[in-house]
Amino acid sequence: MAFRKLRLFLTLPLMLSGLGSVEVFAQDYFRDVIAPIFVENCLSCHNEQNHQGDFSLQTAKAFFAGGYVDRGTAESSHLIDLVTAIDGKAEMPDEGNALSDKQVVALRKWIDSGAAWPAGFRLEDRGVRDFSWWSFQPLGNFPIPPSNRKWGDRNQVDAFISKELEAQGLRPSAEADRRTLIRRLTLDLHGLPPTSEEVEAFLADQRADAYEKLVERLLASPRYGERWARHWLDVVQYADTCGYDKDKLRPHAWPYRDYVIESLNHDKPWGRFIEEQIAGDVLYPNSADGIVGLGFIAAGPWDFIGHVEVPESKVDGKVARNLDRDNMVANTFNAFCSLTVQCARCHHHKHDPITQEQYYGLQAIFAAVDRADRSFDADPKISTLRRDLKKEVAELLKANQAIEDEITSEGGEDLEVLRQQLAKAQEKLTQAKVEKTQQFGFHSQISESQSAHKWVNLELATEVELRQVVLHPCHDDFGNIGAGFGFPVRFKIEVSSDGKKWETLLDQTQSDFANPGLKPVSASHTGEQPVTQVRITATSLSPRSGDFIFALAEVELLDSKGRNVAPNATVTSLDSIEMPKRWSRDNLVDEDWPRWQNDPRRSQEDLDRLTARRDQMLATLETPERQSRRFKNNQLLEQKRKALDTLPEERRVYAAAVDFPAQGNFKSTGGVSREVFVLNRGEVTQPREVAVPGLLPLSAQDNYQMAVDSTESERRAELARWLVDPSNPFVWRSIVNRVWQHHFGEGLVATPNDFGRMGAKPSHPELLDWLTRHFLQEGQSLKSLHRLIVSSRVYRQASRFDEQNAMIDSNNRYLWRMNRRRLSAEEIRDSILQASGVMDLTMGGPGFYLFDLEKTEHSPHFEYHSFDPKIESSHRRSIYRFVVRSQPDPWMTTLDCSDSSQSTPKRGETLTSLQALSLLNNNFNLEMASRFAQRLSSHATELEEQVDEAIAIVLQRRATVFEREQLTAYANEYGLENMCRLLFNLNEFVYVD
Repeated sequence: MAFRKLRLFLTLPLMLSGLGSVEVFAQDYFRDVIAPIFVENCLSCHNEQNHQGDFSLQTAKAFFAGGYVDRGTAESSHLIDLVTAIDGKAEMPDEGNALSDKQVVALRKWIDSGAAWPAGFRLEDRGVRDFSWWSFQPLGNFPIPPSNRKWGDRNQVDAFISKELEAQGLRPSAEADRRTLIRRLTLDLHGLPPTSEEVEAFLADQRADAYEKLVERLLASPRYGERWARHWLDVVQYADTCGYDKDKLRPHAWPYRDYVIESLNHDKPWGRFIEEQIAGDVLYPNSADGIVGLGFIAAGPWDFIGHVEVPESKVDGKVARNLDRDNMVANTFNAFCSLTVQCARCHHHKHDPITQEQYYGLQAIFAAVDRADRSFDADPKISTLRRDLKKEVAELLKANQAIEDEITSEGGEDLEVLRQQLAKAQEKLTQAKVEKTQQFGFHSQISESQSAHKWVNLELATEVELRQVVLHPCHDDFGNIGAGFGFPVRFKIEVSSDGKKWETLLDQTQSDFANPGLKPVSASHTGEQPVTQVRITATSLSPRSGDFIFALAEVELLDSKGRNVAPNATVTSLDSIEMPKRWSRDNLVDEDWPRWQNDPRRSQEDLDRLTARRDQMLATLETPERQSRRFKNNQLLEQKRKALDTLPEERRVYAAAVDFPAQGNFKSTGGVSREVFVLNRGEVTQPREVAVPGLLPLSAQDNYQMAVDSTESERRAELARWLVDPSNPFVWRSIVNRVWQHHFGEGLVATPNDFGRMGAKPSHPELLDWLTRHFLQEGQSLKSLHRLIVSSRVYRQASRFDEQNAMIDSNNRYLWRMNRRRLSAEEIRDSILQASGVMDLTMGGPGFYLFDLEKTEHSPHFEYHSFDPKIESSHRRSIYRFVVRSQPDPWMTTLDCSDSSQSTPKRGETLTSLQALSLLNNNFNLEMASRFAQRLSSHATELEEQVDEAIAIVLQRRATVFEREQLTAYANEYGLENMCRLLFNLNEFVYVD
């Protein structure tokens, strides 16, 4: 239609005498042909808000004022120079593809004809709205092609592949030999080579279903989850440190890694796997996986300085949080949908129908979410019980607070004035100068709840006739608390002679205890029973900046002669931050505590006087009824807290969180979504309208905006449900393509993280959609998908080169042979450990170090060069290693390990001299060669026998006569260890056919 209009438009001046008619037609031509060219290719950079090059083309006035067009003469118009491609490259657009020849011709004709622009017509950039690209189309329901019997098709996968091979004039390769098949299959599914015994057993198994039984054995092994979890962790940017310049440790990141392994081993349906990682705490609130799965959202890099050291109100703080949300959005859509939505952060997506408004709508889904440690229970029953007990405790505390509110109301202005005077007196006292050393005292772990119980225990070596317990408060400048830092609001002091029966010396658990400043708090013991243990229990913790703690500077235990016997005591506690020299259990009995530098007795006397007046006034406001209510509440509180104390300690995971203790300027939202704006060019200093939370439309008719007042949990839940909807073609095609890629080296779509127009089209679109439908019908089972793929003839082909086929399909996109691949860095390391006989197959838990760690105030140092590979705790599978972002393992990096700072859907594969040198000379290889030699020596005494066993272990086959002669001679001259080093460098060891 546009071409017909163009042809008619060019002849109209000759046919018509009415210039008005020509003008109307010219204006229609601009609207229909020229305006779409500008909107699609130019407007996102050249508009009234983003006038790059001081040029906007939203209106005629702005456009023609730029001087880029000489009306009536295209040849002299600078616009034509900018958009005309030379050798396929034009100066404009500077992003994306050059204009087509047809578009440039249209612009030329429009300018030559006078460059008509309808009066008042304004160009509006609404982004690309073309949903015709293949990936936006619903899953096709393609019939299975007829089986090609002459080529030995084994299943439906082969039928689709054979159809394309025949169409391209290609012939498939013969089936690989059985030794190649078991090696290929075991490395693909386990990331480890088969043992020589497993190979021999498979070669000897003559049953018709021997291969199928091998597949089932490998899929049932826990090694499967360890192998395939690595692929997923590459995609989601998993690491055990935060990245950026301080690269702080994440000691609780590993539960997410273990969650991925366990989910794959249990063949969790893919939809459930997705839901848990986006909104597990909402959709599966009593499930541990519902919390741990949220480690996905927190898996990527995080800017410590931008969040902790810079306020959110500052520009750098806003930038950090904008980039943090961007990472969450990009990770979600790259990983699950294979869509590059992040391209719309600065402007509408250049190629896909994703607008800036839609992108920031996705950011709004995560607007309340941060990354922090979260507590969880592995047992769902314990989780439910803990939740119920905490709810009951909160209700009882609320009831007690209601009693205090009644008293406050009756006390009126007099009580309020007295409390204000107390606060001023306390502030005056805490601001007095203090003399103290670096040993501040004992400091508990930080708690999110004030009602959490904390205790510290002093156990004496011998029985003591105890007369007095003296508590000395701390002093610290954190949070401007000063004197009395961390002193509990409610507490009790108990003593015992056997650790079983306890006598209470001071019970301050029923009412709040005023901050004592640095004034010692004493409790007397008048009993005759000797004492061996003293326990201080905090039942209401001291408020800090957004969290709660328990801290003491010193505990003195005075015997009958007035001597302090505490320095001989052993100190234990429920927990402790243990940050020497400042905070340590041992500081509690070192006879060192903060003292006033100047005599502040006047201030202390004022405080004591006001405290007494307040207590006297409160006593007059007390009633028997209130005392009875408080007593009953406190009895129940004690029961509930004791019940909480008996529960197993909660575990922690670094995950998406909306409620956590503050850390500097990093504070939780409490679930209240931040206001997210659509940002002009992605600049936080140029906010436009408030973003409306929403999802991505999959067609021009879709409108996926969410309710503006929806909660953050509702938003994430809606996103999760949108992702797992069977009608969402991206999610299901994406995972099927990823699985195919890791079996064949390249996906049916060669760009696994990008199914948009910047990515590749599928090589076998019908097969991709048939496999995707099959995956959905089979309960979203990855193991079922593996089973289908590895049982096919195309997977079982040899990797032998065929010159005739290569002339037609040099890249093997139609799979006329199997692709040969080099083992990944993890596979090489694990294979070396297995060959050396030292592999530790212990699963799960914190990651092991391959470096010596030096902690500093600024950032940790990871010293790989000084690490001793003899340390047995490091002989575990590589999936369990502690992954560092800023300083990745140099040996692993040399072997093309993934960069955890970015999504790695497909590993690179290079061939460098450094790889050979590393496999020969790295300390790890030297140590493993030594261990391998010891293994060989312990099994055989003759050198030829040792060579035979070495070949069987490393290559899973028998040595040839030539190999035996050459390796024996080499070992005779250079030693068995050096021969082992040589074997670790063989192509046959590090490549799989």
